[in-house]
Amino acid sequence: MKIRAGDLVVIISGKDKGKTGTVLRVLARTNRVVVGDVNMRTKHIRALPNRPGQIVRYEASIHASNVMLVDPQSKKRTRLGMRKDEKGRMQRVAKRSGAIVTVSAGAKKETKAEKPETKETAAKRSAKKAEKESSAQRVQAPEKSPFWKRMGFGAEAIEDAAEQQGAAHMKEDHSVPEETRTPESFAHQRGS
Repeated sequence: MKIRAGDLVVIISGKDKGKTGTVLRVLARTNRVVVGDVNMRTKHIRALPNRPGQIVRYEASIHASNVMLVDPQSKKRTRLGMRKDEKGRMQRVAKRSGAIVTVSAGAKKETKAEKPETKETAAKRSAKKAEKESSAQRVQAPEKSPFWKRMGFGAEAIEDAAEQQGAAHMKEDHSVPEETRTPESFAHQRGS
């Protein structure tokens, strides 16, 4: 899509035909644009206990085929073309007058243009990063063991507790000896 945010466009079809406005947003996936004070919609917001109800007016998007760029020299609608400059960069050109189309100053403020990084900002950013890493190393939570180990269930828990406390009496085998266990084929008196 050749139309960009900040371009001055004229509406060529629809209920707002003939109106001009600046492009606020470009929705490239759906091939639509939002133009200021064009295709206005009204939305009623219901009142809630913590805020009053209100009526909000906003610009709805329109299809990009319904707008044309305004030529910066002749102030008439024009089609756009692309041309390479001396440095090999692509530029947008108005077909009517051949003038190079630039984005207006208002749109440049809305879009976040990357500023060249100075030595001071780079030093600040690296200092913040180093501080975050050092604080993350200082504040490491102790490794948590599962609930059943903390409560002392199972042979593994007994071994872990013995390692942690260093007690020798915990390492002894406290299981039931083989002689005192009941046989697998134990017959009950009732029901058998």
